[in-house]
Amino acid sequence: MKSKHKKKRLIYDVLYGFIRLTPIEWEIIHTPFYQRLKWIKQLGFSFYTYPGAEHSRFGHSLGVMNNADCILRQIGEGADEEELYSGVLKTKEAKEHQSIRIAALLHDIGTFCFSHTIENAYIKYSESSNQKKREQRDDHEHLGSFIIKRTDTRGGITRILKENNLDVQKISDLVKGIDSNILANQVLHSEVDCDRMDYLLRDAHYTGLQYGKYDRAYLLNHFQVREVSGNKILTIHEKAINCVQDFLISRFAWYSQVVRSGRGAKFDALAEEVAFYMLKNGLIYKYGELLELIEHEPSKFFTYNDSYFMNVLQEHYHKGTFAKEPRILDMVESLLFSRSPIRIKHEAFKQRILDQNNMNENQKIMKRAKDKFQEIYDYVKKHGDETCWMIEDFPKKDIYLAKSHKRLVKDTSQTNLLLERDPVKICYSSGEVYLLSNLDNNLVSKLQNSVNFMPHVFCNEKAYACLKDSGLIER
Repeated sequence: MKSKHKKKRLIYDVLYGFIRLTPIEWEIIHTPFYQRLKWIKQLGFSFYTYPGAEHSRFGHSLGVMNNADCILRQIGEGADEEELYSGVLKTKEAKEHQSIRIAALLHDIGTFCFSHTIENAYIKYSESSNQKKREQRDDHEHLGSFIIKRTDTRGGITRILKENNLDVQKISDLVKGIDSNILANQVLHSEVDCDRMDYLLRDAHYTGLQYGKYDRAYLLNHFQVREVSGNKILTIHEKAINCVQDFLISRFAWYSQVVRSGRGAKFDALAEEVAFYMLKNGLIYKYGELLELIEHEPSKFFTYNDSYFMNVLQEHYHKGTFAKEPRILDMVESLLFSRSPIRIKHEAFKQRILDQNNMNENQKIMKRAKDKFQEIYDYVKKHGDETCWMIEDFPKKDIYLAKSHKRLVKDTSQTNLLLERDPVKICYSSGEVYLLSNLDNNLVSKLQNSVNFMPHVFCNEKAYACLKDSGLIER
């Protein structure tokens, strides 16, 4: 006699407790592509500074999927549970729900070693090399899209999706945030989305820091759907304005105090520079080689993770590969043995709150920082020895509470900004919907123009010794 109990595929999460997976998701997470995420740290080299930050992209991605599911069910867009968890999807609603969950699950499937740290080296290498320019950047989103669409072999993600009658292109579009379903794009990619909802709490938990905390239960309870110009959009009820404000301020503080602070960014900046050198000298996989591995050697691509990068680094260190470049050798030793770089202080490198709408002034400030870096770099090159090094770590992305209204208007072709994917929309019981940035009853709307400019320049002890009496830097 068969048991009446159906198998429940459960994973216990440190934040949410048991997370239930569908048969399709269970199959996906046991592919080499997904298992690789267990070996990639969520916060790159931040564990050098915060020893508890050993958590992986694997757990984060499960958390993002769980949040996406919670949002869909809260707004009444969730499919019938029995159909969803049976794995036999017959209705349009179940396929849509499953596609969104899978897109959330796969949003980081193309992550590089040590997450964004090494990714920045690949982007920099691609943009600076003389090879034929690709139409797409060599980043984790496009690598992930390649995995989703080009692994139509046994055990491949493409094959799993096709065998379960799911639209591969749609899931790729959802991961990129360009699907025709505006509501789904907002769940996955917006100023308050399932991704940010997870990493703020998860990173805070594992670092032990309180930055990033917000009231998740209260926020979830106030998501609502509204219709605008015939489209369903994701909104948050006015009762949760303060909760949304706390969320956005927490994210601003997290990036400012942890991710982009000199203390948090120094080893990532060092690793990026070392990775760039390794790419230039063919010591680690190039982007094109990764594409080849994905298509033809999935089990080998599985090994492209944090352990791979550190093993290659250690191998060439012990072989003496870096000995011909004393500057790089010193960087490698600093990275291997957690020898902290020195942060150079100067007026041009100070943290500033800028107006994100004043691009001309902001570009001048960035130029001053770059010019000052070049000046002291040239000085060290002239007066220091071959072991001296300096690296600049200037912002690649803006840190702001929310994109300002002026920038929204400038950056979009939408005539109705309520249909724009990213900004937070606030709904009222009367049925009215407004952009949070257009309301005057919250701090975010008052500070919406602000952007935190946090440039850093790091060097080793010998370079600092060369500079400290030069009059070019603050002591």
